[in-house]
Amino acid sequence: MSVRIPASVAAPYSEPMRSNSLPCNSASPARIGWTMLAIVCLAWLPPVAQARTVYRCVRNHTVSLATAPEPGSKCVAKQVDDNTAALPNLWGEMGVINGTLYERQQEGKTVYSTRNLPGSKVFLKFTVQTPAGEPAHVGLGKVGKPQLKPFAKEFRAAAKATGVEDAWLRAIAHAESGFDEKALSVKGAQGVMQLMPDVAKEYGVLDPYSANESIHAGARHMKSLLRRYKNDRALAAAAYNAGIGTVTRFGGVPPYAETQAYIEKVQALYARYREAMGFVPETAAK
Repeated sequence: MSVRIPASVAAPYSEPMRSNSLPCNSASPARIGWTMLAIVCLAWLPPVAQARTVYRCVRNHTVSLATAPEPGSKCVAKQVDDNTAALPNLWGEMGVINGTLYERQQEGKTVYSTRNLPGSKVFLKFTVQTPAGEPAHVGLGKVGKPQLKPFAKEFRAAAKATGVEDAWLRAIAHAESGFDEKALSVKGAQGVMQLMPDVAKEYGVLDPYSANESIHAGARHMKSLLRRYKNDRALAAAAYNAGIGTVTRFGGVPPYAETQAYIEKVQALYARYREAMGFVPETAAK
């Protein structure tokens, strides 16, 4: 899985980026911070009229930054003025995780990108933490054998009432809490479906630790997400994990390690539950 990095993690760097900035491999992270280091690396091109261009490229719901349009991606050019004190926010007000900056040759020019395209080689590795307060989490449940007995009646009823597939709801619950109705995450999510308090309130949940209330509210929430994202399960899972606002801000799956790991876990569990329940496995389910 490719890891993407945001160009703006916290407060913007307060000094202007000059054309005589240190090269990426000699810049001090302690001095300029990972945020500025990413910008410097991505904009390490000869300046034209004291400005540089960074491309924000989207492909398969993932976002990358590059110094030239990426083949196969939808890219939008963003101008970075060398003389500006406030760098443009290309990713949203949030941080990320472990990332890699790649270097490759494209049309006779050296190009830097956070996406590992054919012909690329590693140029720089870095780490930025997901900011405190974001709801993204990897979940409390472990990938393992399908569990069809816990709250079977509640899942069947919720699936029938909402039209959301039973196997998908079970995969979410398995990944979220391991079917523990008393589960409480460090982010504040509660119950079998690990609903955040604001989501539980939205769906009228009186007792977040009631398995029946949690499962039915979680199913209604998931129905809303699947409708919003036109049955794209990856996006629905991302929004369930990190919030609708986060997915909107990124225009796709956010580059959080927690969210990307969560989606992989849910999709793997979904395939196992479908198989256990007599359906054809969907290893590449949306």
